[in-house]
Amino acid sequence: MLKHLFAELIQCAGSSAIYSYIALVVVGVVTTLFYMRNRLRPSLGGTEAINCSANAANVVSVNYHFTRQCNYSCKFCFHTAKTSHLVPIEEACRGMKLLKEAGMRKINFSGGEPFLIRRGKQVGQMVRYAKETLQLESVTIVTNGSLVTEEWFEQYGQWLDIMAISCDSFDEGTNELIGRTAANAAARQVEVAYRVQELCGRFGVKFKLNTVVNTHNVNEDMTEHIARLQPARWKVFQCLLIDGENAGGQDLRDARALVITDDQFAAFLARHKALSPIAESNSVMRNSYVIVDEYFRFLNNVNGSKEPSMSILDKGVQGAWGKTVFDQAGFVERSGEYEWTRLAEKNSTGTSTSTSTLARIPDTNVVLRAVKELSD
Repeated sequence: MLKHLFAELIQCAGSSAIYSYIALVVVGVVTTLFYMRNRLRPSLGGTEAINCSANAANVVSVNYHFTRQCNYSCKFCFHTAKTSHLVPIEEACRGMKLLKEAGMRKINFSGGEPFLIRRGKQVGQMVRYAKETLQLESVTIVTNGSLVTEEWFEQYGQWLDIMAISCDSFDEGTNELIGRTAANAAARQVEVAYRVQELCGRFGVKFKLNTVVNTHNVNEDMTEHIARLQPARWKVFQCLLIDGENAGGQDLRDARALVITDDQFAAFLARHKALSPIAESNSVMRNSYVIVDEYFRFLNNVNGSKEPSMSILDKGVQGAWGKTVFDQAGFVERSGEYEWTRLAEKNSTGTSTSTSTLARIPDTNVVLRAVKELSD
């Protein structure tokens, strides 16, 4: 909603400095009110205010974390390498078919790192099956981007709607502190983001950015880079602790020192309000995703840890859903359903044009000029 509002205001403002200023002030007020409403949401430690449906009618958008293996070591990772299990491609396709029959319209492939398995061939084959055979509205990937290649796009890009890159900082020292890097990485994370953005544009795939706000990047100003990257969607997450994953003790990760306060998160959002980020606080994020793990089990996070259901491959979608809790209000509040199909195909000149009406982050010069005027 805020992205659409900002886009309309900027369009109306044109090149006028005073109208750009007014547009930013209006969006800032709305963003503040929106975030305050998020903070007033009840705690999701129990089942209060959560749509705890007894059926699987909420599987419209599914996040399939098909691997826990990764080449990075992000300290706040919430899906750590506790197993190396990988469902055979045939079984994965059967599971996706069951989800489609239960109402799934969008699937997101995540990990771990999706491109680590068979050098991206596994996720590529699943992307093709999901779009070509199941004909899902939206097929997306979340990746750190380090293993994404032009050859992969040439082979599988036509079936992908959105590629999201995890990028938590535009300072490489900060990325190293976070663990958003690999010892043998061919390129640094900032370079990776720009390279994947260029590939997405060339192959008609929407480009998205995910940023986890934590103690290492909470004071960073990312305005210039985000404006230049022009993501179709910039999601900003408050660092979240998950028992059994990143909460210390016996967990593979300890993110306790990376957790920020609600006020710190609000300050980060206020600093970037001109870019209209999609904000996800801990309360909104915790139960507003339908997550399927590497065994094709639903993960229930209502008690602060990801409790698995029975496998969809054994019990079917309805049988596996069981006591899975899904926060439908949170899903709506974080704009979980949006214009999620790919860009238009390349035209005769070889360039890609978008037919989507999804509000994009405004032109780089407009944003930077407006931000400068606000600071003067």
